[in-house]
Amino acid sequence: MAGVAALFASPAFPFPSTSSVSSCSCRLRPAVARAPRHPPGRRVTRRFDEAEGVSKKRRGIGGCGGGGGGSQASSPRKDRGFAVDFKESQVADFEDLEEDKFLNAVVKVYCTHIAPDYGLPWQKQRQHASTGSAFMIGDGRLLTNAHCVEHDTQVKVKRRGDDKKYIAKVLARGIECDLALLSVENEEFWRGTEPLQLGRLPCLQDSVTVVGYPLGGDTISVTKGVVSRIEVTPYAHGTSDLLGIQIDAAINPGNSGGPAFNDQGECIGVAFQVFRSDEAENIGYVIPTTVVSHFLNDYQKNGKYTGFPCLGVLLQKLENPALRESLKVSSSEGVLVRRVEPTAPASRVLKKGDVITSFDGVTVGCEGTVPFRSTERIAFRYLTSQKYAGDVAQLGIIRAGNMMKVQTVLEPRKHLVPFHVEGGQPSYLIVAGLVFTPLTEPFIEEECEETLGLKLLAKARYSLSTFEGEQIVIVSQVLAHEVNIGYEHMGNQQVIKLNGTVVKNIHHLAHLVDNCKDKFLTFEFEDDFLVVLDREEASTASSDILKEHAIPSIRSSGLSEPYVDPEQEIRKTSDDFGESPVTNYEMGVDCLLWA
Repeated sequence: MAGVAALFASPAFPFPSTSSVSSCSCRLRPAVARAPRHPPGRRVTRRFDEAEGVSKKRRGIGGCGGGGGGSQASSPRKDRGFAVDFKESQVADFEDLEEDKFLNAVVKVYCTHIAPDYGLPWQKQRQHASTGSAFMIGDGRLLTNAHCVEHDTQVKVKRRGDDKKYIAKVLARGIECDLALLSVENEEFWRGTEPLQLGRLPCLQDSVTVVGYPLGGDTISVTKGVVSRIEVTPYAHGTSDLLGIQIDAAINPGNSGGPAFNDQGECIGVAFQVFRSDEAENIGYVIPTTVVSHFLNDYQKNGKYTGFPCLGVLLQKLENPALRESLKVSSSEGVLVRRVEPTAPASRVLKKGDVITSFDGVTVGCEGTVPFRSTERIAFRYLTSQKYAGDVAQLGIIRAGNMMKVQTVLEPRKHLVPFHVEGGQPSYLIVAGLVFTPLTEPFIEEECEETLGLKLLAKARYSLSTFEGEQIVIVSQVLAHEVNIGYEHMGNQQVIKLNGTVVKNIHHLAHLVDNCKDKFLTFEFEDDFLVVLDREEASTASSDILKEHAIPSIRSSGLSEPYVDPEQEIRKTSDDFGESPVTNYEMGVDCLLWA
Protein backbone atom coordinates (compact mmCIF):
# COMPACT_ATOMS: atom_id res chain seq x y z
CA MET A 1 0.00 0.00 0.00
CA ALA A 2 1.53 3.26 -1.06
CA GLY A 3 1.60 6.35 1.05
CA VAL A 4 -0.94 9.08 0.56
CA ALA A 5 -0.63 12.72 1.42
CA ALA A 6 -3.71 13.91 3.24
CA LEU A 7 -4.22 17.57 2.88
CA PHE A 8 -2.62 18.43 6.31
CA ALA A 9 0.98 18.94 7.10
CA SER A 10 3.02 16.13 8.39
CA PRO A 11 6.33 17.09 10.00
CA ALA A 12 4.76 15.57 13.10
CA PHE A 13 2.12 13.40 11.54
CA PRO A 14 0.54 11.44 14.42
CA PHE A 15 -0.24 8.27 12.57
CA PRO A 16 1.82 5.18 11.97
CA SER A 17 3.12 4.68 8.47
CA THR A 18 2.65 1.62 6.37
CA SER A 19 5.49 -0.68 5.61
CA SER A 20 5.50 0.55 2.05
CA VAL A 21 5.52 4.15 3.17
CA SER A 22 8.49 3.61 5.43
CA SER A 23 10.60 2.41 2.55
CA CYS A 24 10.04 5.40 0.28
CA SER A 25 9.25 9.08 0.30
CA CYS A 26 5.51 8.56 -0.22
CA ARG A 27 3.00 10.25 2.06
CA LEU A 28 -0.77 10.46 2.36
CA ARG A 29 -1.42 14.05 3.37
CA PRO A 30 -4.48 16.19 4.00
CA ALA A 31 -4.55 19.56 2.26
CA VAL A 32 -4.98 22.70 4.27
CA ALA A 33 -2.94 25.84 3.85
CA ARG A 34 -1.11 26.79 6.98
CA ALA A 35 -0.03 30.18 8.28
CA PRO A 36 3.63 30.76 9.26
CA ARG A 37 4.95 28.41 11.93
CA HIS A 38 6.01 28.93 15.49
CA PRO A 39 9.37 30.52 16.29
CA PRO A 40 12.36 28.17 16.54
CA GLY A 41 13.10 26.44 19.81
CA ARG A 42 9.48 25.58 20.59
CA ARG A 43 8.58 21.89 20.40
CA VAL A 44 5.18 21.71 18.77
CA THR A 45 3.15 18.93 17.26
CA ARG A 46 2.34 20.02 13.71
CA ARG A 47 -0.47 18.43 11.79
CA PHE A 48 -1.34 21.00 9.17
CA ASP A 49 0.49 21.76 5.99
CA GLU A 50 2.84 24.65 5.58
CA ALA A 51 2.46 27.02 2.68
CA GLU A 52 4.18 24.46 0.54
CA GLY A 53 2.72 22.13 -2.05
CA VAL A 54 2.06 18.65 -0.72
CA SER A 55 0.83 17.16 -3.94
CA LYS A 56 2.38 16.50 -7.30
CA LYS A 57 1.38 18.63 -10.27
CA ARG A 58 -1.95 17.72 -11.73
CA ARG A 59 -3.85 18.75 -14.78
CA GLY A 60 -4.52 22.44 -14.81
CA ILE A 61 -4.31 24.67 -11.74
CA GLY A 62 -4.28 23.15 -8.24
CA GLY A 63 -7.32 23.50 -6.12
CA CYS A 64 -10.60 22.26 -4.87
CA GLY A 65 -13.20 23.75 -2.63
CA GLY A 66 -16.88 23.99 -2.11
CA GLY A 67 -19.41 23.93 -4.87
CA GLY A 68 -21.60 26.87 -5.55
CA GLY A 69 -25.29 27.36 -5.39
CA GLY A 70 -27.77 26.22 -7.96
CA SER A 71 -28.90 28.15 -11.00
CA GLN A 72 -32.33 28.90 -9.58
CA ALA A 73 -33.27 31.68 -7.21
CA SER A 74 -32.41 30.94 -3.61
CA SER A 75 -35.10 29.34 -1.48
CA PRO A 76 -35.83 30.48 2.11
CA ARG A 77 -33.48 28.97 4.65
CA LYS A 78 -36.30 27.13 6.43
CA ASP A 79 -36.93 25.13 3.25
CA ARG A 80 -33.41 23.83 3.02
CA GLY A 81 -32.54 20.32 4.07
CA PHE A 82 -29.51 18.08 4.09
CA ALA A 83 -28.73 17.25 0.47
CA VAL A 84 -28.06 13.57 1.08
CA ASP A 85 -30.24 12.19 -1.69
CA PHE A 86 -28.94 11.70 -5.21
CA LYS A 87 -30.43 14.43 -7.39
CA GLU A 88 -30.51 15.37 -11.02
CA SER A 89 -27.91 17.86 -12.23
CA GLN A 90 -28.62 21.46 -11.30
CA VAL A 91 -27.69 22.97 -14.64
CA ALA A 92 -28.00 21.81 -18.21
CA ASP A 93 -24.50 22.82 -19.21
CA PHE A 94 -21.87 22.62 -16.50
CA GLU A 95 -19.14 23.85 -18.80
CA ASP A 96 -20.22 27.44 -18.24
CA LEU A 97 -19.46 27.48 -14.54
CA GLU A 98 -19.06 31.23 -14.22
CA GLU A 99 -22.64 31.89 -15.34
CA ASP A 100 -24.11 29.61 -12.69
CA LYS A 101 -24.32 29.93 -8.92
CA PHE A 102 -22.35 26.79 -8.15
CA LEU A 103 -19.30 28.75 -7.12
CA ASN A 104 -21.33 30.86 -4.69
CA ALA A 105 -21.83 27.82 -2.47
CA VAL A 106 -18.06 27.40 -2.08
CA VAL A 107 -16.60 29.23 0.92
CA LYS A 108 -13.14 29.73 2.33
CA VAL A 109 -12.52 28.42 5.86
CA TYR A 110 -10.23 30.25 8.29
CA CYS A 111 -9.41 28.20 11.38
CA THR A 112 -7.33 28.96 14.46
CA HIS A 113 -5.99 25.82 16.12
CA ILE A 114 -4.56 25.17 19.56
CA ALA A 115 -3.29 21.60 19.80
CA PRO A 116 -2.60 19.85 23.11
CA ASP A 117 0.95 19.52 24.37
CA TYR A 118 1.19 15.79 25.00
CA GLY A 119 4.51 16.09 26.80
CA LEU A 120 3.03 18.70 29.18
CA PRO A 121 -0.62 17.53 29.20
CA TRP A 122 -1.88 20.30 31.52
CA GLN A 123 -1.28 22.93 28.85
CA LYS A 124 -1.64 23.56 25.13
CA GLN A 125 0.74 24.54 22.39
CA ARG A 126 0.97 27.94 20.78
CA GLN A 127 -1.94 28.65 18.44
CA HIS A 128 -1.57 28.59 14.69
CA ALA A 129 -3.86 29.28 11.74
CA SER A 130 -4.78 27.49 8.51
CA THR A 131 -7.18 27.88 5.61
CA GLY A 132 -9.30 25.37 3.78
CA SER A 133 -12.52 25.09 1.80
CA ALA A 134 -16.15 24.17 2.51
CA PHE A 135 -19.47 24.15 0.70
CA MET A 136 -23.15 24.61 1.49
CA ILE A 137 -25.37 21.54 1.78
CA GLY A 138 -28.58 23.12 3.07
CA ASP A 139 -30.35 23.77 6.38
CA GLY A 140 -27.74 26.33 7.36
CA ARG A 141 -24.95 23.74 7.18
CA LEU A 142 -21.52 23.58 5.58
CA LEU A 143 -19.43 20.50 4.86
CA THR A 144 -15.64 20.42 5.12
CA ASN A 145 -12.83 18.10 6.22
CA ALA A 146 -12.32 17.18 9.86
CA HIS A 147 -8.61 17.99 9.66
CA CYS A 148 -9.48 21.55 8.56
CA VAL A 149 -11.04 22.25 11.97
CA GLU A 150 -9.00 19.97 14.22
CA HIS A 151 -8.32 21.43 17.69
CA ASP A 152 -10.20 24.57 16.63
CA THR A 153 -10.68 27.57 18.87
CA GLN A 154 -12.23 29.78 16.20
CA VAL A 155 -13.67 28.97 12.79
CA LYS A 156 -14.62 31.68 10.30
CA VAL A 157 -15.94 31.37 6.76
CA LYS A 158 -16.05 33.83 3.86
CA ARG A 159 -18.18 33.65 0.73
CA ARG A 160 -16.87 34.16 -2.75
CA GLY A 161 -16.70 37.84 -3.63
CA ASP A 162 -17.44 38.94 -0.07
CA ASP A 163 -15.11 40.84 2.24
CA LYS A 164 -16.84 39.81 5.48
CA LYS A 165 -16.02 36.73 7.55
CA TYR A 166 -18.70 34.94 9.55
CA ILE A 167 -18.26 32.85 12.68
CA ALA A 168 -19.00 29.15 12.17
CA LYS A 169 -19.66 26.45 14.74
CA VAL A 170 -18.49 22.83 14.44
CA LEU A 171 -21.51 20.55 14.89
CA ALA A 172 -19.88 17.18 14.26
CA ARG A 173 -16.52 15.67 13.38
CA GLY A 174 -16.05 12.34 11.64
CA ILE A 175 -12.43 11.47 12.34
CA GLU A 176 -12.45 8.19 10.37
CA CYS A 177 -14.08 9.69 7.29
CA ASP A 178 -12.32 13.08 7.64
CA LEU A 179 -15.55 15.06 7.44
CA ALA A 180 -16.93 17.87 9.59
CA LEU A 181 -20.29 19.62 9.69
CA LEU A 182 -20.40 23.38 10.32
CA SER A 183 -23.24 25.81 10.96
CA VAL A 184 -23.47 29.58 10.50
CA GLU A 185 -26.22 31.33 12.45
CA ASN A 186 -26.01 34.69 10.68
CA GLU A 187 -28.85 34.86 8.15
CA GLU A 188 -26.94 37.38 6.05
CA PHE A 189 -24.38 34.72 5.19
CA TRP A 190 -27.02 32.58 3.44
CA ARG A 191 -28.73 35.34 1.49
CA GLY A 192 -28.85 34.65 -2.26
CA THR A 193 -27.25 31.19 -2.11
CA GLU A 194 -28.29 27.67 -3.06
CA PRO A 195 -26.97 24.48 -1.45
CA LEU A 196 -25.29 21.80 -3.52
CA GLN A 197 -26.87 18.44 -4.20
CA LEU A 198 -24.91 15.22 -3.84
CA GLY A 199 -24.65 13.14 -7.01
CA ARG A 200 -24.07 9.48 -7.68
CA LEU A 201 -20.80 7.60 -7.57
CA PRO A 202 -18.94 8.33 -10.83
CA CYS A 203 -17.51 5.85 -13.30
CA LEU A 204 -13.92 5.46 -14.46
CA GLN A 205 -12.76 8.12 -16.94
CA ASP A 206 -15.61 10.47 -15.99
CA SER A 207 -14.55 14.11 -16.05
CA VAL A 208 -14.19 15.79 -12.67
CA THR A 209 -13.95 19.48 -11.76
CA VAL A 210 -12.47 20.46 -8.40
CA VAL A 211 -13.30 23.81 -6.81
CA GLY A 212 -11.77 25.51 -3.79
CA TYR A 213 -9.32 27.96 -2.25
CA PRO A 214 -5.81 26.48 -2.52
CA LEU A 215 -2.51 28.26 -2.07
CA GLY A 216 -1.40 30.67 -4.75
CA GLY A 217 -4.12 33.30 -4.37
CA ASP A 218 -7.15 34.45 -2.43
CA THR A 219 -9.84 33.90 -5.05
CA ILE A 220 -11.58 30.68 -5.95
CA SER A 221 -9.73 28.09 -8.06
CA VAL A 222 -11.09 25.53 -10.53
CA THR A 223 -9.16 22.53 -11.90
CA LYS A 224 -10.16 19.62 -14.12
CA GLY A 225 -9.22 15.97 -14.44
CA VAL A 226 -10.73 12.50 -14.71
CA VAL A 227 -11.68 9.70 -12.35
CA SER A 228 -8.83 7.21 -12.53
CA ARG A 229 -9.73 4.69 -9.81
CA ILE A 230 -12.46 3.84 -7.27
CA GLU A 231 -11.55 1.51 -4.43
CA VAL A 232 -11.26 1.19 -0.64
CA THR A 233 -8.56 3.71 0.25
CA PRO A 234 -6.53 4.52 3.39
CA TYR A 235 -7.74 7.76 4.97
CA ALA A 236 -4.68 9.49 6.41
CA HIS A 237 -6.49 11.57 9.03
CA GLY A 238 -8.59 8.78 10.49
CA THR A 239 -6.20 5.89 9.75
CA SER A 240 -9.22 4.03 8.41
CA ASP A 241 -10.07 2.25 5.16
CA LEU A 242 -13.12 3.58 3.33
CA LEU A 243 -14.26 4.01 -0.26
CA GLY A 244 -12.30 6.69 -2.11
CA ILE A 245 -12.20 8.22 -5.58
CA GLN A 246 -8.77 8.74 -7.14
CA ILE A 247 -8.52 11.65 -9.59
CA ASP A 248 -5.74 13.39 -11.50
CA ALA A 249 -7.02 16.95 -10.97
CA ALA A 250 -4.67 19.17 -9.00
CA ILE A 251 -5.23 19.23 -5.23
CA ASN A 252 -3.07 21.51 -3.09
CA PRO A 253 -3.00 22.84 0.48
CA GLY A 254 -6.19 24.81 1.00
CA ASN A 255 -8.24 22.49 -1.23
CA SER A 256 -9.36 20.37 1.72
CA GLY A 257 -13.12 20.35 2.16
CA GLY A 258 -13.93 21.54 -1.36
CA PRO A 259 -16.37 19.73 -3.68
CA ALA A 260 -15.67 17.86 -6.89
CA PHE A 261 -18.24 17.92 -9.72
CA ASN A 262 -18.99 15.76 -12.73
CA ASP A 263 -19.96 17.11 -16.16
CA GLN A 264 -23.64 17.18 -15.18
CA GLY A 265 -22.97 19.58 -12.31
CA GLU A 266 -23.48 16.98 -9.58
CA CYS A 267 -21.24 17.07 -6.53
CA ILE A 268 -19.55 13.67 -6.49
CA GLY A 269 -17.45 14.14 -3.35
CA VAL A 270 -15.08 16.15 -1.17
CA ALA A 271 -11.37 16.62 -1.90
CA PHE A 272 -9.27 15.59 1.09
CA GLN A 273 -5.82 14.14 0.40
CA VAL A 274 -3.07 13.57 -2.16
CA PHE A 275 -0.49 10.91 -2.85
CA ARG A 276 3.01 12.27 -2.48
CA SER A 277 5.84 10.25 -3.94
CA ASP A 278 8.93 10.65 -6.10
CA GLU A 279 7.62 7.76 -8.21
CA ALA A 280 4.06 8.94 -8.83
CA GLU A 281 2.29 12.04 -10.12
CA ASN A 282 -1.24 13.41 -10.38
CA ILE A 283 -2.86 11.28 -7.69
CA GLY A 284 -5.48 13.06 -5.61
CA TYR A 285 -8.36 11.65 -3.60
CA VAL A 286 -12.01 12.59 -3.14
CA ILE A 287 -14.36 11.35 -0.42
CA PRO A 288 -17.33 9.91 -2.39
CA THR A 289 -20.94 10.85 -1.76
CA THR A 290 -21.67 7.39 -0.32
CA VAL A 291 -19.30 8.12 2.58
CA VAL A 292 -20.60 11.70 2.89
CA SER A 293 -24.21 10.48 3.04
CA HIS A 294 -23.28 7.92 5.71
CA PHE A 295 -21.74 10.70 7.82
CA LEU A 296 -24.74 13.03 7.42
CA ASN A 297 -27.34 10.31 8.01
CA ASP A 298 -25.44 9.11 11.09
CA TYR A 299 -25.53 12.64 12.51
CA GLN A 300 -29.23 13.08 11.75
CA LYS A 301 -30.14 9.71 13.21
CA ASN A 302 -28.16 9.96 16.46
CA GLY A 303 -27.69 13.69 16.96
CA LYS A 304 -23.95 13.09 16.86
CA TYR A 305 -21.35 11.22 14.86
CA THR A 306 -21.01 7.61 16.08
CA GLY A 307 -18.54 6.27 13.50
CA PHE A 308 -18.13 3.57 10.87
CA PRO A 309 -18.45 0.06 12.31
CA CYS A 310 -16.31 -2.96 11.55
CA LEU A 311 -16.08 -6.66 12.36
CA GLY A 312 -12.82 -6.35 14.28
CA VAL A 313 -11.22 -9.40 12.68
CA LEU A 314 -7.87 -9.99 10.99
CA LEU A 315 -8.41 -11.91 7.75
CA GLN A 316 -6.11 -13.94 5.52
CA LYS A 317 -6.73 -14.47 1.82
CA LEU A 318 -7.39 -18.03 0.66
CA GLU A 319 -5.85 -18.06 -2.80
CA ASN A 320 -3.80 -21.20 -2.23
CA PRO A 321 -5.67 -24.45 -3.14
CA ALA A 322 -3.83 -26.53 -0.52
CA LEU A 323 -4.77 -24.04 2.20
CA ARG A 324 -8.42 -24.16 1.16
CA GLU A 325 -8.38 -27.96 1.08
CA SER A 326 -6.88 -28.17 4.58
CA LEU A 327 -9.71 -25.97 5.86
CA LYS A 328 -12.32 -28.07 4.01
CA VAL A 329 -13.33 -25.19 1.78
CA SER A 330 -14.52 -26.72 -1.49
CA SER A 331 -14.91 -23.54 -3.58
CA SER A 332 -12.61 -20.58 -4.21
CA GLU A 333 -14.52 -18.41 -1.79
CA GLY A 334 -14.04 -17.09 1.70
CA VAL A 335 -11.34 -15.55 3.87
CA LEU A 336 -9.68 -17.07 6.93
CA VAL A 337 -10.10 -15.52 10.39
CA ARG A 338 -6.65 -15.19 11.99
CA ARG A 339 -7.42 -12.91 14.92
CA VAL A 340 -10.53 -11.47 16.60
CA GLU A 341 -10.50 -8.40 18.80
CA PRO A 342 -11.52 -9.45 22.34
CA THR A 343 -13.73 -6.36 22.75
CA ALA A 344 -15.51 -6.74 19.40
CA PRO A 345 -19.03 -8.26 19.47
CA ALA A 346 -17.85 -10.66 16.74
CA SER A 347 -15.60 -12.35 19.33
CA ARG A 348 -18.74 -14.05 20.70
CA VAL A 349 -19.55 -15.82 17.42
CA LEU A 350 -16.26 -16.04 15.47
CA LYS A 351 -13.16 -18.05 16.29
CA LYS A 352 -9.66 -18.21 14.95
CA GLY A 353 -9.70 -20.69 12.05
CA ASP A 354 -13.23 -19.85 10.84
CA VAL A 355 -13.70 -19.06 7.16
CA ILE A 356 -16.09 -16.20 6.32
CA THR A 357 -17.82 -16.99 3.03
CA SER A 358 -20.59 -14.36 2.95
CA PHE A 359 -21.70 -11.09 4.53
CA ASP A 360 -25.45 -10.37 4.51
CA GLY A 361 -25.81 -12.79 1.62
CA VAL A 362 -23.00 -11.28 -0.46
CA THR A 363 -20.33 -13.84 -1.34
CA VAL A 364 -16.80 -13.02 -0.19
CA GLY A 365 -14.05 -14.03 -2.64
CA CYS A 366 -10.81 -15.77 -1.72
CA GLU A 367 -8.91 -12.48 -2.20
CA GLY A 368 -11.06 -10.71 0.37
CA THR A 369 -13.14 -8.88 -2.25
CA VAL A 370 -16.86 -8.65 -2.98
CA PRO A 371 -18.83 -7.74 -6.14
CA PHE A 372 -19.05 -3.99 -6.80
CA ARG A 373 -21.37 -2.51 -9.41
CA SER A 374 -21.65 -4.62 -12.55
CA THR A 375 -18.17 -5.79 -13.49
CA GLU A 376 -15.94 -4.67 -10.61
CA ARG A 377 -14.81 -6.04 -7.27
CA ILE A 378 -13.89 -4.16 -4.12
CA ALA A 379 -12.38 -4.89 -0.70
CA PHE A 380 -14.58 -6.70 1.85
CA ARG A 381 -14.24 -3.68 4.17
CA TYR A 382 -16.63 -1.80 1.85
CA LEU A 383 -19.59 -3.91 3.03
CA THR A 384 -19.01 -3.27 6.72
CA SER A 385 -18.56 0.46 6.10
CA GLN A 386 -22.08 0.65 4.66
CA LYS A 387 -23.50 -0.32 8.05
CA TYR A 388 -24.16 1.94 11.03
CA ALA A 389 -23.07 1.45 14.63
CA GLY A 390 -25.38 -1.08 16.27
CA ASP A 391 -26.50 -2.73 13.02
CA VAL A 392 -26.65 -6.52 12.84
CA ALA A 393 -24.91 -8.49 10.09
CA GLN A 394 -25.36 -12.13 9.11
CA LEU A 395 -22.20 -14.05 8.31
CA GLY A 396 -21.87 -17.30 6.44
CA ILE A 397 -18.90 -19.25 7.84
CA ILE A 398 -17.21 -22.62 7.53
CA ARG A 399 -16.00 -24.08 10.82
CA ALA A 400 -14.20 -27.43 10.72
CA GLY A 401 -15.84 -28.16 7.36
CA ASN A 402 -19.38 -27.33 8.53
CA MET A 403 -21.40 -24.51 6.96
CA MET A 404 -22.97 -22.18 9.52
CA LYS A 405 -24.89 -18.89 9.75
CA VAL A 406 -24.10 -16.53 12.61
CA GLN A 407 -25.16 -12.99 13.47
CA THR A 408 -23.14 -10.24 15.09
CA VAL A 409 -23.57 -6.60 16.02
CA LEU A 410 -21.19 -4.17 14.32
CA GLU A 411 -19.49 -1.43 16.37
CA PRO A 412 -16.65 1.04 15.67
CA ARG A 413 -13.17 -0.14 16.62
CA LYS A 414 -11.65 0.96 19.90
CA HIS A 415 -7.86 0.99 19.69
CA LEU A 416 -5.78 0.29 22.77
CA VAL A 417 -3.51 3.13 21.67
CA PRO A 418 -5.89 5.67 20.07
CA PHE A 419 -4.95 7.73 17.04
CA HIS A 420 -6.89 10.73 18.31
CA VAL A 421 -7.48 11.90 21.87
CA GLU A 422 -11.16 11.97 22.77
CA GLY A 423 -12.15 15.43 23.96
CA GLY A 424 -9.03 16.98 22.46
CA GLN A 425 -6.96 17.16 25.68
CA PRO A 426 -4.98 14.23 27.14
CA SER A 427 -5.66 12.98 30.66
CA TYR A 428 -2.91 13.15 33.27
CA LEU A 429 -2.27 12.45 36.94
CA ILE A 430 0.67 13.75 38.99
CA VAL A 431 1.75 11.74 42.03
CA ALA A 432 4.81 13.05 43.88
CA GLY A 433 6.12 14.53 40.64
CA LEU A 434 5.50 11.39 38.56
CA VAL A 435 3.42 12.44 35.53
CA PHE A 436 1.10 9.61 34.47
CA THR A 437 -0.72 9.77 31.11
CA PRO A 438 -2.28 7.26 28.66
CA LEU A 439 -0.17 6.23 25.68
CA THR A 440 -1.57 7.65 22.42
CA GLU A 441 -0.32 7.98 18.87
CA PRO A 442 -0.07 11.81 19.12
CA PHE A 443 2.13 11.33 22.21
CA ILE A 444 4.34 8.86 20.33
CA GLU A 445 4.67 11.26 17.43
CA GLU A 446 5.52 14.21 19.65
CA GLU A 447 8.03 12.35 21.80
CA CYS A 448 9.68 10.56 18.84
CA GLU A 449 9.73 6.79 18.63
CA GLU A 450 13.41 6.58 19.56
CA THR A 451 12.74 7.72 23.13
CA LEU A 452 9.96 5.22 23.88
CA GLY A 453 11.77 1.90 23.70
CA LEU A 454 11.06 -1.08 21.49
CA LYS A 455 8.78 -2.91 23.91
CA LEU A 456 6.42 0.03 24.36
CA LEU A 457 6.36 0.66 20.62
CA ALA A 458 5.64 -3.01 19.97
CA LYS A 459 2.67 -2.85 22.33
CA ALA A 460 1.40 0.25 20.58
CA ARG A 461 1.65 -1.41 17.15
CA TYR A 462 0.61 -4.97 18.00
CA SER A 463 -1.61 -4.97 21.11
CA LEU A 464 -5.40 -5.09 21.17
CA SER A 465 -7.69 -4.05 24.00
CA THR A 466 -8.57 -7.10 26.07
CA PHE A 467 -11.40 -5.41 27.98
CA GLU A 468 -13.55 -2.30 27.65
CA GLY A 469 -11.75 0.89 28.68
CA GLU A 470 -8.24 -0.55 28.79
CA GLN A 471 -5.34 1.90 28.42
CA ILE A 472 -1.56 1.69 28.51
CA VAL A 473 -0.66 4.14 31.31
CA ILE A 474 2.89 5.44 31.35
CA VAL A 475 5.08 7.85 33.31
CA SER A 476 6.02 10.46 30.72
CA GLN A 477 8.44 12.33 33.00
CA VAL A 478 9.32 12.99 36.65
CA LEU A 479 9.21 16.54 38.02
CA ALA A 480 12.24 16.62 40.28
CA HIS A 481 11.63 17.01 44.04
CA GLU A 482 13.22 15.58 47.16
CA VAL A 483 10.27 13.22 47.58
CA ASN A 484 11.17 11.40 44.34
CA ILE A 485 14.95 11.25 44.71
CA GLY A 486 16.34 8.34 42.73
CA TYR A 487 13.45 8.31 40.26
CA GLU A 488 14.14 11.63 38.49
CA HIS A 489 15.47 10.16 35.26
CA MET A 490 12.77 7.57 34.60
CA GLY A 491 10.30 8.25 31.82
CA ASN A 492 8.13 6.58 29.19
CA GLN A 493 7.63 3.43 31.24
CA GLN A 494 4.34 1.59 31.62
CA VAL A 495 2.90 1.22 35.11
CA ILE A 496 1.50 -2.27 35.65
CA LYS A 497 0.32 -2.33 39.27
CA LEU A 498 -0.24 -0.10 42.27
CA ASN A 499 0.03 -1.88 45.63
CA GLY A 500 -0.56 -5.21 43.88
CA THR A 501 -3.66 -4.12 41.90
CA VAL A 502 -3.47 -4.20 38.10
CA VAL A 503 -3.95 -0.71 36.61
CA LYS A 504 -6.73 -0.75 34.01
CA ASN A 505 -6.59 2.87 32.85
CA ILE A 506 -5.64 6.37 34.00
CA HIS A 507 -8.98 6.90 35.78
CA HIS A 508 -8.57 3.60 37.61
CA LEU A 509 -5.06 4.63 38.71
CA ALA A 510 -6.41 7.92 40.12
CA HIS A 511 -9.08 5.95 41.98
CA LEU A 512 -6.48 3.60 43.48
CA VAL A 513 -4.30 6.51 44.62
CA ASP A 514 -7.25 8.34 46.20
CA ASN A 515 -8.44 5.28 48.11
CA CYS A 516 -5.05 4.01 49.25
CA LYS A 517 -4.74 3.78 53.06
CA ASP A 518 -1.34 2.06 53.15
CA LYS A 519 1.80 3.80 54.35
CA PHE A 520 3.47 3.41 50.96
CA LEU A 521 2.46 3.81 47.35
CA THR A 522 4.18 0.94 45.55
CA PHE A 523 4.21 1.24 41.75
CA GLU A 524 5.31 -1.74 39.66
CA PHE A 525 6.49 -0.84 36.18
CA GLU A 526 7.40 -2.77 33.05
CA ASP A 527 10.56 -4.90 33.34
CA ASP A 528 10.04 -5.21 37.13
CA PHE A 529 11.11 -1.64 37.90
CA LEU A 530 9.83 -0.58 41.33
CA VAL A 531 8.92 2.86 42.69
CA VAL A 532 7.97 3.20 46.37
CA LEU A 533 6.76 6.52 47.81
CA ASP A 534 5.63 7.53 51.27
CA ARG A 535 1.95 8.27 50.76
CA GLU A 536 1.70 11.19 53.21
CA GLU A 537 4.95 12.76 52.02
CA ALA A 538 3.82 12.43 48.42
CA SER A 539 0.56 14.20 49.22
CA THR A 540 2.33 16.99 51.11
CA ALA A 541 4.85 17.57 48.32
CA SER A 542 2.15 17.98 45.67
CA SER A 543 1.45 21.67 46.34
CA ASP A 544 5.16 22.54 46.14
CA ILE A 545 5.54 20.64 42.86
CA LEU A 546 2.52 22.35 41.31
CA LYS A 547 3.76 25.77 42.36
CA GLU A 548 7.32 25.15 41.17
CA HIS A 549 6.21 24.07 37.68
CA ALA A 550 3.21 26.44 37.36
CA ILE A 551 0.77 23.53 36.96
CA PRO A 552 -2.88 24.46 37.60
CA SER A 553 -4.06 21.09 38.89
CA ILE A 554 -2.67 17.79 40.06
CA ARG A 555 -4.92 15.93 37.61
CA SER A 556 -7.04 16.54 34.51
CA SER A 557 -10.65 17.47 35.14
CA GLY A 558 -12.16 14.17 34.02
CA LEU A 559 -10.25 12.23 36.68
CA SER A 560 -12.02 14.10 39.50
CA GLU A 561 -15.27 12.33 38.67
CA PRO A 562 -16.15 9.11 40.55
CA TYR A 563 -14.63 6.02 38.98
CA VAL A 564 -17.09 3.36 37.82
CA ASP A 565 -15.48 -0.04 37.40
CA PRO A 566 -17.17 -1.85 34.48
CA GLU A 567 -18.46 -5.22 35.62
CA GLN A 568 -16.90 -7.08 32.75
CA GLU A 569 -14.66 -10.09 32.56
CA ILE A 570 -11.06 -9.16 31.83
CA ARG A 571 -9.88 -11.56 29.14
CA LYS A 572 -6.11 -11.47 29.16
CA THR A 573 -4.10 -13.05 26.37
CA SER A 574 -1.07 -15.22 27.00
CA ASP A 575 1.33 -12.70 25.47
CA ASP A 576 1.93 -9.04 26.18
CA PHE A 577 1.21 -8.31 22.54
CA GLY A 578 0.19 -10.20 19.44
CA GLU A 579 2.15 -11.15 16.37
CA SER A 580 0.11 -9.10 13.89
CA PRO A 581 -0.16 -5.30 13.53
CA VAL A 582 -3.38 -3.77 14.80
CA THR A 583 -4.12 -1.76 11.63
CA ASN A 584 -3.76 -2.16 7.88
CA TYR A 585 -1.40 0.83 7.98
CA GLU A 586 1.37 -1.29 9.47
CA MET A 587 0.50 -4.52 7.69
CA GLY A 588 3.58 -5.90 6.00
CA VAL A 589 1.95 -9.02 4.50
CA ASP A 590 -0.28 -8.40 1.50
CA CYS A 591 -2.50 -11.42 2.18
CA LEU A 592 -3.57 -10.11 5.65
CA LEU A 593 -6.10 -7.37 6.25
CA TRP A 594 -8.34 -6.01 9.01
CA ALA A 595 -12.08 -5.75 8.43
